[in-house]
Amino acid sequence: MDEVFKALADPSRRHLLDSLNRQNGQTLRELCSGLGMARQSVSKHLAVLEAAGLVTTTRRGREKLHHLNVEPVNAIADRWISRYHRGRVQALADLKTALEGSPMSFVYTTYIATTPERLWQALTEPAFTSQYWGVEFVSDWAVGSPVGWKVGGLEITDPEQVVLESVPHRRLSYTWHTFTPEFAAKHGFSAEWLAAVTGERRSKVTFDLEQQGKLVKLTVTHDDFEPDSTVLRQVSEGWPSVLSSLKTYLETGTALPTE
Repeated sequence: MDEVFKALADPSRRHLLDSLNRQNGQTLRELCSGLGMARQSVSKHLAVLEAAGLVTTTRRGREKLHHLNVEPVNAIADRWISRYHRGRVQALADLKTALEGSPMSFVYTTYIATTPERLWQALTEPAFTSQYWGVEFVSDWAVGSPVGWKVGGLEITDPEQVVLESVPHRRLSYTWHTFTPEFAAKHGFSAEWLAAVTGERRSKVTFDLEQQGKLVKLTVTHDDFEPDSTVLRQVSEGWPSVLSSLKTYLETGTALPTE
């Protein structure tokens, strides 16, 4: 956590985070032009932010895209904020909220003391997902195969819920589940919420697994959202909890409460 606080102490690095909060997934060139900073300076600041885990990167062809990563801030929240009334630590709470926001996508990176094989199991096998997520998947995880969801006693199936990419122990991508009236009723969502989410195009989630020594770097990218997406706001609140529980489950054998 020392690296996180040191990274946030510099105003130029905070400006970079502000820029990514306004427009996530920027290239180095875009960050330089948007902030009026020299390329070398921006590169150095990004290296510090990436080392602290506050920024993560993905590739789009030859371009390197930079994204906010909320996981280190969640770790701060888990360690201290729960001990006090959030109103007394509003600065940290506001930072957490800001970092979780992103215009068109949600990207989250965490490091888990496990193996790629076991993490793959935890992402695909119902015996695992039911423990830390409260969801059971029904799929053979071959590209093009359907992905059924069993959530809270409901089974959600749809021909458009399919596997997009599947490279065991390395990469998994599938389209997000269908929001049904039964799902909305089960979880207490309003008719207005259901109308909003069913009116949006379907999003997708991608898991990238990368061995790094004794740890596995897991990057979750949830994208293909429309501007001002209701679903994006929903998953941006849900993913940090799910992934924190996944990490805890694999490292300790006990998941966080799913409710």
